[in-house]
Amino acid sequence: MFTLFNVYTAACRKSFLSALFSLSIFAFTNPSFSQSKLEKEIKSDAKHITGNLGVYAEVLETGQTFSYNGDKRFPMQSVYKFPIAVAVLHVVDQGKLKLYQTVHINKNEYIPANGHSPVRDLFPNGTDITIRELLRYSVSESDGSASDALLKAIAGIEIANKYIHQIGIKDMNIAITEKVQVVNDNIQYQNYATPKAITNLLKLFYTQHILTQGSKAVLLKDMIESSPGQHRLKGLLPKGTVVAHKTGTANTMKDGITKATNDVGIIKLPNGKHLAISVFLSNSYSKEDQRELAIAKAAKAAFDFYNH
Repeated sequence: MFTLFNVYTAACRKSFLSALFSLSIFAFTNPSFSQSKLEKEIKSDAKHITGNLGVYAEVLETGQTFSYNGDKRFPMQSVYKFPIAVAVLHVVDQGKLKLYQTVHINKNEYIPANGHSPVRDLFPNGTDITIRELLRYSVSESDGSASDALLKAIAGIEIANKYIHQIGIKDMNIAITEKVQVVNDNIQYQNYATPKAITNLLKLFYTQHILTQGSKAVLLKDMIESSPGQHRLKGLLPKGTVVAHKTGTANTMKDGITKATNDVGIIKLPNGKHLAISVFLSNSYSKEDQRELAIAKAAKAAFDFYNH
């Protein structure tokens, strides 16, 4: 029998479905709503680590973004070898420098012993080396002497900084060479970037034609084969996940503070999309394994959230 109760029930069902549909539309069109779970997880993990955590991520195929302190400035440390490599390869693409031309490094141009430099350790009296090899040492092995030699090859650090700004990455500063930086721990703050700025550069590098396909392939290869930071962005991701990344790490001071522990890169998601992500941790008193785990957790949270 058709009763008033039937009418009431039907009306309630219609109202419920309408409300559910509206909520779904709201969640889809409002990133702050749909990303609340991710933000909650990142904030929770940040409470278990000392220092300042910054995260910025973007799915390159969809433009979806996430930010946690993404507009705050952090010291880059060796992360800046990624934008330097982009600038060097741009000069190569212009024909002003050849990838396999040889340059000479004098032993007095090496960074000091407290800085990481396989080239210095292998060739203590100086060496002749190609631009291609310098890129590999700088990006894949985070060699400070190699990075400085690349800057010299393009006529100075100002060239790299100017180019990065010209392509639209403003909140980044490449000001101090490795040789100067490793002598004075506090000066590292002059080489800064926001997580958003680095992620935007990763996006430009991967999706736009700021470099030729050949130069892009060179840098991608070196980033994928990068040996430092295996427990950072890659730390908690499924085995075999492809990650093209660049780390940055400050020395730990006598008082226990580490002013920069970073990893930035592009993660290939199982769904075929690509996640550009930058995770910075500054001024932390936590142990290295704890700092690296914090970066790994942030990457895994974003990986899981966007892999749908």
